[in-house]
Amino acid sequence: MAKTAKPTKKVAAPAKKAGPAVSPLAPKTYASLPPLAGVRLATVAAGIRYAQRTDVLLAVMAAGTQVAGVFTKSKTASAPILWCRDKLKGGTARALVVNSGNANAFTGRVGLEGVQEIAESAAAIVGCRQQDVFMASTGVIGEPLPTKKITAVLSRLAEETAASGWRAAAEAIMTTDTFPKMATASAMIDGMKVTINGIAKGSGMIAPDMATMLAFVFTDANIPAAVLQECLNAGVGPSFNAITVDSDTSTSDTLLLFATGKGAKHGALNKAGDKRLTDFRRALDKLLLDLALMVVKDGEGAQKLIRIDVAGAESNEAAKRIALSIANSPLVKTAIAGSDANWGRVVMAVGKSGEAADRDKLSISFGGHVVAEKGMRAAKYNEATATKAVSGREVEIAVDLGLGKGAARVWTCDLTHGYIDINGSYRS
Repeated sequence: MAKTAKPTKKVAAPAKKAGPAVSPLAPKTYASLPPLAGVRLATVAAGIRYAQRTDVLLAVMAAGTQVAGVFTKSKTASAPILWCRDKLKGGTARALVVNSGNANAFTGRVGLEGVQEIAESAAAIVGCRQQDVFMASTGVIGEPLPTKKITAVLSRLAEETAASGWRAAAEAIMTTDTFPKMATASAMIDGMKVTINGIAKGSGMIAPDMATMLAFVFTDANIPAAVLQECLNAGVGPSFNAITVDSDTSTSDTLLLFATGKGAKHGALNKAGDKRLTDFRRALDKLLLDLALMVVKDGEGAQKLIRIDVAGAESNEAAKRIALSIANSPLVKTAIAGSDANWGRVVMAVGKSGEAADRDKLSISFGGHVVAEKGMRAAKYNEATATKAVSGREVEIAVDLGLGKGAARVWTCDLTHGYIDINGSYRS
């Protein structure tokens, strides 16, 4: 079996710009995404919400590009979500239009008409059917989308598309993000190398339910839409659906995966279980997790990344619910923010999850140090060791229910005053 190729070279992160401080968990270097056959990108500052801020992205893809996607389960989903859900049935894509600064959510008929107008304009400019145009919006909810500002720049964007616009694309979709989120990987199919590039945005309103805030992944592999969808469905569970910042699921959560088929000429693939897709699926899963973890590391006001492992639950589903109960607890998150090894808060979160638990079988560890077991504080508990375990940039919490074989892993971040500062003035 072929192994995934080594990661591509890294480039130094840029000097910090004026504005919110870059998250201390941000990567020291950013991935340098290579050109990908069949994809061209361009961005522009259209003044959607802020002047002179890049806020519109256009991606133009080769004819025959296949598409898969997962979207928010929110009952108040945005207009672009409604459009994409419907058009995904066709399985093909030629263009992607994304704007930041305005979510086009809870905007009624006007919002739906705006999506239709953008699709018509993009289709005419790119030379494709309207159903092959996909869209996403992120930003303030309830404000009418200034559609004309977007349609007015599409012709210019189409003329300026280039194969090397990945960094600018990642920056164009940012809202309260403090750094762009990018990842790349390569894999072998039938002995042929294929490339996968991905960008994402997300910082707050993070508790994905089948997707993430906004994430777009592209590959030059030739994979049918139905197979692509199976690969995406499998990859999203342990990645984007295993992260939370504040327990709030966005109205705009969108994850789209495009396959242009313009790369290496590997053999036809008709089933997701085809062994020739093993390396591709491994690379895709890793890329999705890389992007998802960048979102958590950029959680609004975040100072620490927290990994929560739950084992010994009655089922994997029960373990996931317990892990999320811990991850979403404001009391747990603030304790970690203050480097307080308050394991009692973890006990509380396990107990409120609604899942089976036995006090005398439960054990809790911070960074490998057992802090509670057999229904009480661990005999070898050491306050200094426990405090050190929750004082670094990365914190590990492990819970064993001792009831079964169910296990799950989720990631979250701490809760600091920075979260209030950001969200208390979000519309200002």
